[in-house]
Amino acid sequence: MQQAIPYKPWTIHSGLSQPPNHHQTAQFHGSAKGAVRDAVSENAVIVLARRGCCMSHVVKRLLNGHGVNPSVFEFEEGEENDVVKELEVIETENGKDSRQVQFPAVFIGGRMFGGLDRVMATHITGELIPVLKQAGALWL
Repeated sequence: MQQAIPYKPWTIHSGLSQPPNHHQTAQFHGSAKGAVRDAVSENAVIVLARRGCCMSHVVKRLLNGHGVNPSVFEFEEGEENDVVKELEVIETENGKDSRQVQFPAVFIGGRMFGGLDRVMATHITGELIPVLKQAGALWL
């Protein structure tokens, strides 16, 4: 019988190296202004989700199935309002109207792609792979 590998999230600190070949998981702390913006701008694909959300697990598994290793930015339920405010700032900076944010929120190429429904819809129609290639998340 196989033994499960324990899941251990880690926090991004400036100046520290990240663990190699693992999902990058960051924890949001309300005092870290701009942490979400930095994470979105530095990663080709990033999933922002509440800690322990089953829908974020589905998104991560789907992206992993395509060969994409998305960064994951997890936050506690009490920190959701701060994350939403950061996402609204990002959307207005990109010249888009801030729309209702649903979690898990997926950013591809530094732009808001959508939630689970949009990821699944583009996967089913075959449009997801070209979007991931264009963002530099796939090299096929």
